[in-house]
Amino acid sequence: MANSKAPKRRKLRNSEYYDLQTTLDRLYADSKNNKVFKNLMTLIMSEENIKLAYRNLKINKGSKTAGVDGKTIENLKRWKDQQLIANIVKSLEWYTPNKICRVEIPKANGKTRPLGIPTIKDRLIQQCILQVLEPICEAKFHERSNGFRPNRSAEHAIVQAIAMIQQRNMHYVIDIDIKGFFDNISHGKLLKQMWHLGIRDKKLISIISTMLKAEVAGIGFPEKGTPQGSLISPLLSNVVLNELDWWIASQWEEFPTDYNYKCSIHENGVANKSPIYFALRKTNLKECYIVRCADDFKIFCRTRDDAEKLFIVTQKWLKERLNLEISPENTKIVNLKRHYSEFLGFRLKAKIKGKKSNGQPRYIVTSHITEKAHKNILKRANETISEIAKHDDKETAYKYIGIYNSFVMGIHNYYNLATEVNKDFHKISFHVNRTLKRKLKNRLKRPDTLKLRCKAIFNRYGKSKELRSVYDLPIIPIAYVQHKNPMWKRTSINKYTATGRAEIHKNLKGINMDILLYLMRNPSQNRSIEYNDNRISLYSGQIGKCVITSRQLELNEIHCHHNKPRSLGGDDSYSNLKIIHVEVHRLIHAITEETIRRLLESLKLTDYQIGRINNLRELCELNPIG
Repeated sequence: MANSKAPKRRKLRNSEYYDLQTTLDRLYADSKNNKVFKNLMTLIMSEENIKLAYRNLKINKGSKTAGVDGKTIENLKRWKDQQLIANIVKSLEWYTPNKICRVEIPKANGKTRPLGIPTIKDRLIQQCILQVLEPICEAKFHERSNGFRPNRSAEHAIVQAIAMIQQRNMHYVIDIDIKGFFDNISHGKLLKQMWHLGIRDKKLISIISTMLKAEVAGIGFPEKGTPQGSLISPLLSNVVLNELDWWIASQWEEFPTDYNYKCSIHENGVANKSPIYFALRKTNLKECYIVRCADDFKIFCRTRDDAEKLFIVTQKWLKERLNLEISPENTKIVNLKRHYSEFLGFRLKAKIKGKKSNGQPRYIVTSHITEKAHKNILKRANETISEIAKHDDKETAYKYIGIYNSFVMGIHNYYNLATEVNKDFHKISFHVNRTLKRKLKNRLKRPDTLKLRCKAIFNRYGKSKELRSVYDLPIIPIAYVQHKNPMWKRTSINKYTATGRAEIHKNLKGINMDILLYLMRNPSQNRSIEYNDNRISLYSGQIGKCVITSRQLELNEIHCHHNKPRSLGGDDSYSNLKIIHVEVHRLIHAITEETIRRLLESLKLTDYQIGRINNLRELCELNPIG
């Protein structure tokens, strides 16, 4: 629920750093033009793609979770660049996946959800394949498919659903719940769907088939399904349901017409097909639209009769076409003018507000968080408060207060799309505040603004009368949240076009891309892949400048310094490295008076800069200078 945009932007910058963006753009454009791809393995096994996969895997939180072999990203970090690349290439030449570790994750309803965790090496291989397949598939996916896709989120699904109710007056919705979707995906059908999308590299298809059939520890070899926890499963699940998206669209909005109607463009970039729809409404076709986020989707209809007929044919289509069954207890048709419909943690309903110019009632959407979300939030909040109460020492208490505050900010940022979010969270806050008072007792105080730590929280939440603090660290009031209108995704935003990327980020200005690409293509020999990868990150993060002098560095001036030398126990982690000028690096390690004096005269450092160098010399166990 917390901000997910930063990791997505990081992945975008990563592909630019490794000089793959042009290639990925071409794959997207070719797929848009219905090109067939028969030689993708060459790109998947390329040095640039493997390095990019390592970089993207490293920033994935799951990379620290071990598979059946007990290894994590920390084990890959120690490999030399060429060793790791050669090992991955060799594995892909005749791929045999390791066993998948199966873990049961508890769900809110008391049941469990199986999670399949491949080994870290298999995850790296999956990331290599994912990077190449994603642009090809993105070009073929439907506009209202919102889950597991770059630059899309639940917010976009919610705003699309609201538009169906408020703007199109689609007040009957089919709620369909697919029974065990991820566990029942047909392997054969999925591979045929990939072939239909133009992915016709037989070796790649064979590797993906092998991945799908990888042995699950303690279970055996699966005959269907994709393991949740696999990096490539989200993309494959979208490939499966993409056919459903376009089938529903073909029933109405993509229905071919003999006459070529002229369509204007909305502000959000979507074509206004009103002339086409006006003509189609004169036929016997059933007007319907799908909005989907992963396997959670809704089909909006204008009348109950249309909804009932479409429900029957959709259920039949899922069974016959995708071999998927629905859960009868969670599948129904809802009249939104009378009842709420749940979607992605929200309850949506159409409410009358005024009249239209023709005298007909005008409907708007009113929304709450679901009862399930209410219970989950309350449970998580109480558990975190209990952890704070267990610890009397400040440092440990600070840790859990930070966890609590980040949790509250996360649910605020997600659920503030609900129109009645303030009312819903006030109900939750009654119970949460009572727990805070009961468990934290005398430690819970009104904040003293002069002593209060973390001013950023106070600046944002200081107007709330419910703001409290523990050990002068503010605790975010859970009721202090306001509704935010969900925003449309601009159609110009696209990870795989130059203009689309310009909409996503502006942060690469000032970086010399030629130097960045040289560093990527010329890794330091006899160094770990972790060292070489972090060297690129640091050059980008420092915008190509020396961290001591702030001077823009030329290629021959760039040195990467270990804060704590490896000889003294230092490692190649990001936090232990700095990009600095070559002469600054020499000064940090200089021992003789003559060398130190010459370098000081040459560099003309300020007292502050000399102080920073002395801090680094101290870590190297050397005497201060100047």
